[in-house]
Amino acid sequence: MCLLKRMSKANLLRSTPPFEVESALQRLGANLKTARLRRGLTVAEVAEKIGTGSRAVADAEKGRPGTAIATHLALLWAYDLLQQADDLAAPGSDEIGLALSDRRERGRTKRRLDNDFLTPRHSDHE
Repeated sequence: MCLLKRMSKANLLRSTPPFEVESALQRLGANLKTARLRRGLTVAEVAEKIGTGSRAVADAEKGRPGTAIATHLALLWAYDLLQQADDLAAPGSDEIGLALSDRRERGRTKRRLDNDFLTPRHSDHE
């Protein structure tokens, strides 16, 4: 019997995300921490409210890349800020996607059936 070792690829996004992604996570984490502190809540209180551990909340506030998006969204919910997430990747504000879609639509030529097959053909020998 041959056993195949399955090597898993390292998830580089968790260890070395693109700079812009890392910066966005850190900004979001700082914003979440500010929201918690303004409400006078402890990490433990918020963790209990959203049903997770204190470490997950602390990781989100530090902008750690491995933190689940569900944790971020639950924190927004806990602070009554979840409606702000509705604008993330909103199709109506995706200017690049809208432009590409519009260009693709304009590039398509609409084929119409012609009625040539209905018209009898006249041969030159009639």
